Amino acid sequence: MMTTKADHSPGEIFFVDDEPAVCMAVMETLQDAHLTVRCFVHPAECLAQLDSGTCDLLITDLRLPEMDGLEVLRRAKRIAPRLPVLVITGYGDVPTAVTAIRAGAEDFIEKPLRKHDFLAKVKSILREHLSGAVGARVALTPAEKLVLKLIMDGKTNAQIAKGLNRAVRTVETHRASIKRKLGAKSVVELVKRANLIPAYEFEQQQELGDGPQPQVPSV
Repeated sequence: MMTTKADHSPGEIFFVDDEPAVCMAVMETLQDAHLTVRCFVHPAECLAQLDSGTCDLLITDLRLPEMDGLEVLRRAKRIAPRLPVLVITGYGDVPTAVTAIRAGAEDFIEKPLRKHDFLAKVKSILREHLSGAVGARVALTPAEKLVLKLIMDGKTNAQIAKGLNRAVRTVETHRASIKRKLGAKSVVELVKRANLIPAYEFEQQQELGDGPQPQVPSV
């Protein structure tokens, strides 16, 4: 494992590639951008560190001799379900990269890595992950968290309004406020950002179901 830290780092990145030269080049690129990175040539070592350390973004090559990138992705998601994963793929691996997206990868980027595009992708993912994870916790009211949880459960505005005994217009207002606070322009973006909120934030929010209707916290 190769590690370097830079001042004012917005997050910690784990990078997995079996070629030391690639690891060194990526490390230098990320260090120049004032990011913190740990490089691993052995996927198992990365996963062990992930299980005991802090990581804000995992970047892994798809083709690895000891364990392919898809397996790294699956195991990483079992350890840290909300961890964003960026996969690196060769031209012929694009179908596999699409499979990785379906398995939970945030995005993929093709080789050869172009410094500008690579950094832009990394910074975009980190910015979304960190701002969503921190900003969402402090910005949403209890009522908005309840509505958001029901949105994530697949409920429509009408179903939420009926279950909470509130007007549809009230739910629409909450929904618009949630999207604005999380910076989401679509339902897909909303769900992605909501998935960054720790589960305990929703633990006391009741689900729709049989029996007494849940009480909406006052705003």
